[in-house]
Amino acid sequence: MRDLKVGRINYLNLFPIFNCLEEDKEAPPFNIIDGVPSSLNRLLRDGRIEISPSSSIEYLRNREIYEIIEGHSISSFGAIRSILLFSKKTIEELDGEKVLTSSQSETSVVLLDVILRRFYGYDVELIPSECNLPDALQQSPACLLIGDDALIWRKRLTGSIQPYIYDLGEIWFRNTGLPFVFALWIVRKDALQEMKEEISLFKEALNRAKAKALLSLEHLSSLTPLSTILSEEEIISYWRQISFDLGEDHIKGLELFDRFRLTLP
Repeated sequence: MRDLKVGRINYLNLFPIFNCLEEDKEAPPFNIIDGVPSSLNRLLRDGRIEISPSSSIEYLRNREIYEIIEGHSISSFGAIRSILLFSKKTIEELDGEKVLTSSQSETSVVLLDVILRRFYGYDVELIPSECNLPDALQQSPACLLIGDDALIWRKRLTGSIQPYIYDLGEIWFRNTGLPFVFALWIVRKDALQEMKEEISLFKEALNRAKAKALLSLEHLSSLTPLSTILSEEEIISYWRQISFDLGEDHIKGLELFDRFRLTLP
């Protein structure tokens, strides 16, 4: 039995799951490769890792090479709090504008495109950027941030920088009535053939990790690096806002997103 190569998005949203995974003595041997969503998508696509929580758009674009691990996702029924559009203008004033987007993201960029084009009927140019928020808002009227960056900047905003803040999960739910699936746990189909036993054991460990994590949020909140920036209450509230499951409504939301994104120009 060889070690699985497992991608880890090193954001607060997945901290509870990975903390419990790494403590599981019954889990099969695995090596963690850290990365932001866009980089882990490439590693998974290229076969340099076998399994990972990955952008839902990566799965939708490449269904032929992946299989979903059932029962697991990073989703929301409404606000997600960490996929945020910061804007100097109201969203109703963004038609025809250039909007900066986090280079770490793929799913959220497509979601923003769907929201602006389909829900608002706007023609907006989305431009990848690595700028911090104050610099981004000097260059553009709006900027999309994801993950810990979104959480941290929302907390830090003070003084003269007081943009409008739009939660993409909330806008999606308001317009569709369905959850939005930001990330899925997916595994390469070729790895399923080559490492069937290891992956089966990992799935069992992942199930245990999720169950344990959801019962341990208070304890885990003090262990995360963001505990120096966000309060324990803010961290726990954020985790409880996330749906870590993958049920029938999640799949409906995922398939609707796929249909919408295929209509984009």
